[in-house]
Amino acid sequence: MKNPHKAENLKLLKERTVAREAELNRVERDAFANFTGSFDDLEAALGMLRLGDHVGWRVLVLIHNKRTIRKYEQILNIRVRDFFERETPSSRRSMGYKIALELGNFWKAVSGALKVPERREIAARVEREA
Repeated sequence: MKNPHKAENLKLLKERTVAREAELNRVERDAFANFTGSFDDLEAALGMLRLGDHVGWRVLVLIHNKRTIRKYEQILNIRVRDFFERETPSSRRSMGYKIALELGNFWKAVSGALKVPERREIAARVEREA
């Protein structure tokens, strides 16, 4: 499947410095060397590590619940809010993030405290704009 927005999406990706790439590799290698348990958890934590660098920690807290974030932080030996930027140019590729911004109160959207009366209409509009 080809994404018609691929060229635009590539422009949104920030260039990683050699130092940042080395830091990501160090965290990944340390996590792998120190890990015990189900590789499913390690794989998911490493995926969060790479995705988080592209989309920022705000998208991650929308994707994962607090318990999962804490588990992956322990596996990676990082703190998500300190390790990743708050948001990046690619953050708005997340439909959930776009909706949370439209609702106007990010943390209430994360917690589920905000009801979304036109949730389907908002989701459809955001999808059309993507």
